[in-house]
Amino acid sequence: MDICEITPSHIRTISPYAPGKPISELERELGLKDIVKLASNENPLGTSPKALKAAQDALMDASRYPDGNGFELKAAISDRYGVQVESIVLGNGSNDLLELAARAFLEPGLSAVYSKHAFAVYALAVLAVGAQGIETEAKHWGHDLDLMLANVAKDTRVVFIANPNNPTGTLLSKAEIESFLKRLPSSVVVVLDEAYNEYLPEGMDTESVKWLSQFPNLIITRTFSKAYGLAGLRVGFALANPELADMMNRVRQPFNVNSIAQAASIAALTDTAFLEQSREVNFSGMEQIIEGLNRLGLEHIPSFGNFLTFHVGNAGEIYQKLLRLGVIVRPIAGYAMPEHLRVSIGLEHENEKFLKALERAIGA
Repeated sequence: MDICEITPSHIRTISPYAPGKPISELERELGLKDIVKLASNENPLGTSPKALKAAQDALMDASRYPDGNGFELKAAISDRYGVQVESIVLGNGSNDLLELAARAFLEPGLSAVYSKHAFAVYALAVLAVGAQGIETEAKHWGHDLDLMLANVAKDTRVVFIANPNNPTGTLLSKAEIESFLKRLPSSVVVVLDEAYNEYLPEGMDTESVKWLSQFPNLIITRTFSKAYGLAGLRVGFALANPELADMMNRVRQPFNVNSIAQAASIAALTDTAFLEQSREVNFSGMEQIIEGLNRLGLEHIPSFGNFLTFHVGNAGEIYQKLLRLGVIVRPIAGYAMPEHLRVSIGLEHENEKFLKALERAIGA
């Protein structure tokens, strides 16, 4: 049997998402120890102590199915953001929510718009449902909203916007996004991906949640994987008009967020001290890495996330050299950036190891 003959053409065109290399894989390949992984934008502080305790307690009921409606987690999110429970969709990480939006609002014959150098999952989610992806050119490594609006066609039903953007770290202002939403046809759903929102400096939050009552075609996605340190538990949430949320919940898998993840997320929302510490470590680490890159004469893209993308020329070669020195960063040639690498912000000693390894790798 020829598998290609029974597989839809839009599935055959998909290139699977390539995650950051795990530490265990590099240990097996090169026999290295004391490896620093700065490739997947994880929280270098680990997980909130409150969330860990809640997860451990929840393990006692691991034989039971989780609450498929996520009542307690939705209630906590509702209290935190001041939205009604009917406006909340839970996901197995925010990736799941992006795919739910594509499944709910796209099909063959329809299209979605997203920017070049934006999160790879947008294109994957669109292709997986047989819709057409329209990728627009970037502006200063970020979203060109005017160009994206100009590319919205009659069959366009979804626009994906990452803010801050991954992997470039660029940020759109409140005024830019609000203007875009006002000009966009109400028949087009906007998925505003705010996975790194918690890392924004004070006063730079777009306050997007307030837009939900004004723009019924807006979906905001957030995650517990980054600042809250729950990447391994895979839990995120979307905020949207109840009618949009209802459509997404119709295509959501039952029990898509497990009970341990739900319990940990509820506790994480209350651990404001851990969240503030995560922000402070990120701000100081960002300064440390920028200073080191400047010292090495390497240009970087100003970032508002917990990572930094920098220009290094032969990025593939430098990436391999860094691996041999026990440092894992992220190559982003798949984002049409073959001369750049992305490094996550780590603890002070991890950042220092990265900078020393990078200096050796480039022969500076």
